[in-house]
Amino acid sequence: MNTAKIFTPFKLGAVALPQRIVMSPLTRCRAGEGRVPTALMAEYYAQRATAGLIIAEATSVSPCGYGYPNTPGIHTDEQVAGWKTVVDAVHAAGGMIFLQLWHVGRSSHSSYQPGGALPVAPSAIAIQKGKVLAADFSMQSYEVPRALLTEELPAIVAEYRSGAVRAKQAGFDGVEVHCANGYLIDQFLRSSSNTRSDEYGGSIQNRMRFPLQVIDAVCEVWGAARVGVRVSPSGVVNDMRDSDPLTLFGSFLGELSKRRLAFAHIIDADTGDIRHGAERLPFEKLRASFSGPVIAAGGFTPQTGIKFVEEGGADAVAFGRLFIANPDLPARMKQSAVAGAVVPYNALDEATLYAPGPKGYTDYPKMG
Repeated sequence: MNTAKIFTPFKLGAVALPQRIVMSPLTRCRAGEGRVPTALMAEYYAQRATAGLIIAEATSVSPCGYGYPNTPGIHTDEQVAGWKTVVDAVHAAGGMIFLQLWHVGRSSHSSYQPGGALPVAPSAIAIQKGKVLAADFSMQSYEVPRALLTEELPAIVAEYRSGAVRAKQAGFDGVEVHCANGYLIDQFLRSSSNTRSDEYGGSIQNRMRFPLQVIDAVCEVWGAARVGVRVSPSGVVNDMRDSDPLTLFGSFLGELSKRRLAFAHIIDADTGDIRHGAERLPFEKLRASFSGPVIAAGGFTPQTGIKFVEEGGADAVAFGRLFIANPDLPARMKQSAVAGAVVPYNALDEATLYAPGPKGYTDYPKMG
């Protein structure tokens, strides 16, 4: 089993991976003042540099794109310098790292917005389920966002493009555009959050217009072979629904195929999603819509991840919480795949997922 496909090299666009175990983008809320990446973040990512590819945490391209405390940005010179420290540490440890470009849209709160303005979204429709953690750490109801004007959208596309430029200045190996989990781009895609009557709403073709404009702008900076896209077709996070999700995401992935991107990063519904009302779309049909490399995510264990790649379900698998608790996850997986080897995995400390400081962040032990 130690020669399973997941442990073999793979070409992901312009990047040659040593193996197919990917670190998912993971919000950890550890950025410093000005939402600048810190030396502690550099240590955290360098510890996990044996991943085939690290996709760094969701990072806002705009001062208006934040919705959580202490998440990093990529729209100031100071943020670029902070990220360069992270990238240099990962490269020095032999790893590769992409940055995930992000704007949360309506899942923000006015306490995060410049001047206390309302969050922006494709339509003035609030998230009904759950609460938002405001900047003062109180739990608040989601606000009705301000619907973006048609003439405002090119400026937001330009913010994504600028974020891509800055990511290049920081030395990243590529970028992933966050089109998942109910954030701004996903809000444009879904019929439940996009009821616009202009050329950015209504038909699937129109709802894909803004996402594709963003992706095209990012590709102009990086070249398509260093750009990936993350989608959550079955996802219900942030109150997301669509009237015909299989057609929508089949069409969207088809459009992405035409662009010959580095990869599509597809989140499959896990048991938690289904418990919250998700209906799992057939992963094999989604994959068939995209002709390039596919990274699968969604609650995989080491065993199910190995099996999924072995059986051709995806070209690579992304792990999240397992990578948080096990910085040397690829080595543990490979050793445990050897017949007779028993390798323990560190347990995740849930209480420290978003807490400040090194506890539950950089203090998880590697194998002895």
